[in-house]
Amino acid sequence: QVQLVESGGGLVQPGGSLRLSCAFSGSIFSIRSMGWYRQVPGKQRELVALFTSSGISNYADSVKGRFTISRDNAKNTLYLQMNSLKPEDTAVYYCNIQSSWSTYWGQGTQVTVSS
Repeated sequence: QVQLVESGGGLVQPGGSLRLSCAFSGSIFSIRSMGWYRQVPGKQRELVALFTSSGISNYADSVKGRFTISRDNAKNTLYLQMNSLKPEDTAVYYCNIQSSWSTYWGQGTQVTVSS
């Protein structure tokens, strides 16, 4: 059974930093991408950052230069380092793994940027 568990969310002041982690377990074959998405109430879930199967990273324009996606293959963990946070980054952040046959989501972690 595949599980994705996010952690690291919380309340931070504008300009601050947080690092999200996504620990995944279970057998996942033919991974096409691994990434982070976010969602605010009333809006669609949007892509934040993504690793493709070839190792290329892609970022939403709104987070370029501020967020960095990384992974530790030995620990089966995906990270999202978020710097220079803005109030508009407030959302529930979800970890995602897309394989050739399935899509896996974590339960989400709340990030609130507020003074």
